Amino acid sequence: MSQPRPLNILVFGAHPDDPDFSAGGVAALYSQLGHRVKFVSLTNGDAGHHEIGGVELARRRFAEAQAVARVLGLVEYQVLDNHDGELEPSLPNRRQVIRIIREFQPDLILTPRPNDYHPDHRYTAILVQDAAYMVTVPNIVALTDHLPRNPVIAYVSDRFRHPYPFTPDVAVDVGPVIDRKLAALDCHVSQVYEWLPYNAGQLETVPTDPAARRAWLADRYRARFASVADRFRAVLARWYGASRAAEIQYAEAFEICEYGAQPSEDELRQLFPFFPPP
Repeated sequence: MSQPRPLNILVFGAHPDDPDFSAGGVAALYSQLGHRVKFVSLTNGDAGHHEIGGVELARRRFAEAQAVARVLGLVEYQVLDNHDGELEPSLPNRRQVIRIIREFQPDLILTPRPNDYHPDHRYTAILVQDAAYMVTVPNIVALTDHLPRNPVIAYVSDRFRHPYPFTPDVAVDVGPVIDRKLAALDCHVSQVYEWLPYNAGQLETVPTDPAARRAWLADRYRARFASVADRFRAVLARWYGASRAAEIQYAEAFEICEYGAQPSEDELRQLFPFFPPP
């Protein structure tokens, strides 16, 4: 595949903050290189809190997502107005996803796998899978121009083991931008400092001072992102070489979905333009 223009990278998540956790690092890397990255949340996140909800929470989470767009240099952070916890793999939602893909014309789509504890996450994956190939069919969503080629689709990493564990094809060193990824998460105040700690029974551990709170966030999540590098050290070695891979602290990993276009190794190097020459 030739690359005469910047890449278009489209990242789907179920909620405003899902793309940030799974692909905030590569988003920062792509934007640094002049590529175009768009995040899409298929719900408005209006159920993800223990004290507020509905319109108040949806608007708060939308504002948080727009702050992330500025931190990561996204071209857009789109939030669809579907209720949190109620996403379904319906035909109307499939048409929405097809339109979004066609209008952005992505070279690469990143999405969760359909194996997940949260129904919204599972159905996000199914909706993207169901849109694959259909984006090339002119008579589907006929008033939006179809794509000439099915995009490459890749799953973001997870720890679910059944029916089969996440098996990455690519792993990317995000150490150089780990502070930007943490800064993006810091924008999601309603989630990283409120709802997620509450849901985990750890709300009392969150500091109230902003600087202490940010340090708490870094301590909490650096280990999570380091574990991706540790789990997939062999995949990092494939792309960076063994000596460089041994030094990588933080990574994001991706598994090619067989429903999208199937890239060669050379095409993967173009889609993930972060690796040293082979």
